[in-house]
This record gives sequence, C-alpha cells and structure tokens, in this order.
Amino acid sequence: MDIIKNLQGKIIVSVQAMPNEPLYREECMKALMESVVNGGAGALRVAGARDVKNAKSFGLPVIGLTKPNILPENWREVVYITPSLKEVMELIDAGADIIAFDGTSRHRPGNCKLEEIINEIHKSGRLAMADISTANEGMNCAKLGADIISTTLAGYTVESGEPDEGPDFKLLDKLFHTVDKPIILEGRIWEPEDVKKAFKLGAYCVVIGSAITRPQLITKRFVEYDK
Repeated sequence: MDIIKNLQGKIIVSVQAMPNEPLYREECMKALMESVVNGGAGALRVAGARDVKNAKSFGLPVIGLTKPNILPENWREVVYITPSLKEVMELIDAGADIIAFDGTSRHRPGNCKLEEIINEIHKSGRLAMADISTANEGMNCAKLGADIISTTLAGYTVESGEPDEGPDFKLLDKLFHTVDKPIILEGRIWEPEDVKKAFKLGAYCVVIGSAITRPQLITKRFVEYDK
C-alpha cells in the first residue's frame, strides 16, 4: 500500500508505442522513460514485459499492461488491455508493481472473469488497477477488490459513447463521490490546466500519455490547428 501512498498527487507518464511506430524500438522506449523520469514523473505506465523490465530500472512504481500488436477494427467493442490471466502472469513475472487491466463487464477471452484477474494479481502481492469507461464499471471493480480505479477507457468503448475533446471530468467527479478507492484521471489530457482541474475534483493522481510521449499526435495537433 506504500506504493499507492507514493502515487498521491503525482503525474504518471504512460510511455507506450505500437510495434509499427519508430519509437517502439527498445532503445527509444528506454530513452523516453529516462526523459520523463528526469522531468519529474512519479511513476511509469508501460505495455508489455520488455518495457516493464526496463521501467523497473528507474526505481519508480511501474504500472504494467498488455495490448495486442495491432488493435482489431472493432476495438471499441472488445477487451484488449490485459484481457486474461495469461497476460497478468506475464506482467507479474516481468516485475510490474501494479497490473492494469480492462475493468469493463464485457466478455473476455476464455471466459475469464474480472474477479479471477483481481484475485490473481493480489495472490502475487501486486496491486490491481481497473481501467474503466463508466461509473457503474468503476463501482463494480471496487466491489470486486480492485485497488485503483482509472478512467482510461472513458470514450473508448461502445458503452461510454463517443469521447469529448478533453478528459472525462464528469466521470472523475462521479467516481470520486461514489467509490472509496483512489481514482486516477487518464485520457485526453493535453494541458496543465486539465491536471489542475483533475486534482481539484479529487483525482488521486493523473496519467498523461500522448501529450508527452506520442510525437506524431503532438505534431498532428499543431498541423491541424486551423483546419
């Protein structure tokens, strides 16, 4: 639980890239991790055993997850973030302190249940972080024993609808007032003002990804600014 206490009020940086992107190369991902740590990141959120192992060398809490190499066309309809016990075990073996998983109520590969994932994470002495898209999903994961609830999937599932331009502050506010667990705001955070508002609404900590570690998306925002 000291890990959770150490996250309070911090900025967690999600350092991820897809295998078809230039920055996915191991040396590039390690350089990105070092850069954000030098900038003051309080923890790292990374995908896959390779990057979990490398992230551990920086001495910060590491949130591990898995994703497929290529997202399916119907990605809004399916579970793809740490979907089953197999992926959970890969992250545990790699040394992740916190395991992030899809916390929605959708069907999982092999009929794996949410409670099985959470129980397996706890059995290994790690913390369970539920990536959810709706308040009901957050409340359900909290009841099942998840240690942390994150708004990661808000706007990225059929159940949560199309995303707003910015973070889902309404979901954060609702979760803060209904769930007795640390609530993380993640998703579409682009400005320092978003972080300030998140903490004002009760966020335990904030995860920032694309605005820091996805240069193609940062560039696209500037290129398309007046379009």
